[in-house]
Amino acid sequence: MKRLASLGILASTVFLAVTPVLADTVFLSTQLRPIAEATVVREELLKGVQNPVDYVVEEPPQFAVRMEAERQAGTHTISLVGALHGELSPLADNDGLEPLDDIAKTLASKGMPQPLLDLGKLGKSSQQYIPWMQATYVMAARKEALQYLPQGADVNKLTYDQLTEWGKKMQEATGQPQIGFPAGPKGLMSRFFQGYFYPSFTGGVVRPFKSADAAAGWEKLKELWSVVNPNSTNYDFMQEPLLAGEVMVAWDHVARLKEAISSEPDQYVVFPAPAGPKGRGYMPVVAGLAVPKGAPDKAGAIAVIEHLTTLDTQLLTAQKVGFFPTLDAKLPSDIDPGVGLLAAAVNATQAAPDALISLLPVGLGDKGGEFNKVYMDSFQRIILQNEAVGDVLKAQGATLAKLMSDTKAPCWAPDTKSDGACPVE
Repeated sequence: MKRLASLGILASTVFLAVTPVLADTVFLSTQLRPIAEATVVREELLKGVQNPVDYVVEEPPQFAVRMEAERQAGTHTISLVGALHGELSPLADNDGLEPLDDIAKTLASKGMPQPLLDLGKLGKSSQQYIPWMQATYVMAARKEALQYLPQGADVNKLTYDQLTEWGKKMQEATGQPQIGFPAGPKGLMSRFFQGYFYPSFTGGVVRPFKSADAAAGWEKLKELWSVVNPNSTNYDFMQEPLLAGEVMVAWDHVARLKEAISSEPDQYVVFPAPAGPKGRGYMPVVAGLAVPKGAPDKAGAIAVIEHLTTLDTQLLTAQKVGFFPTLDAKLPSDIDPGVGLLAAAVNATQAAPDALISLLPVGLGDKGGEFNKVYMDSFQRIILQNEAVGDVLKAQGATLAKLMSDTKAPCWAPDTKSDGACPVE
């Protein structure tokens, strides 16, 4: 018996010696960064993945720098990346992503729309990323604000002039400005300019940056801003001032409105952003999953992609963080009513007859932050500091033109295509 026990101990020792310790699959993401959202990813969305996953979040500028540093050094620690379409494009341009054609074929058979999958090719013949989740930006209003809508106005077909008039009526009635925007340090106000304001007033983003149409749009925005809560320059997530009763009407990313809408779904209406002279600009947001070349755990990364693109996980993602499925799936009837309201507003935005799609910036590499700064600096100088519109657009236009020239980024929708760098006309 003693000898058998010794053999058992020896066998156990040998087994432990030759059994590899499973290393975590490192998943680096620019999405779902806030603590609450990252916790949902770690504790709920990744539940059921066999291999341990280390979910790491990174701001987009640092993400670009980190991925390029690993590529140049040839030392890879990241097995899976989750990022926006425009953030993944530079990695594909540098031939830094593994092709994912087999997964794409499987997902196509499960109902992922082909146009969405084609977007994940990033202009190449093979699949560069797998569409993970999608969203956009919408407006939300407390129902008591509806009594102040201008006569004949429909929230689902609102114009910027009507939004301004609505704001004036609310301010007159309540004594306080009741419209809010996420113009704080971590807010997404730059996307308002790139996806909504500029397309709606100029039909483009880069080409018409300093045009007469742009100047006219900025004058309209001055008028709107006169009835916007001045605390907007401190707001990062509009769900918070909505819940606190500081504003009655707000524009933001669906995931940054979700907490307010879900907490009191019967108290809100959610609807598309306004239209301008050129249409109803909006920015579809597609986040993708990609495997960097040289990934230390490619198999683990593939397993995570397969898990995150199952129907159950996609619906759970919508329920928990307000990003919607990339699979062609109807939300269940028992889903969070707030998520249902947000989904309906997204559908109304996409289906609007005057909808004008503005894609996220592509081809800027690690200069995305500088691109955003052009629009935010223009906002600060024109709207907050009341500088002359023409002077600001001329100066910022020169900065934008140099940035486009330096990055050689071609135009993206809604700007017309360019040969070489997108010009500031």
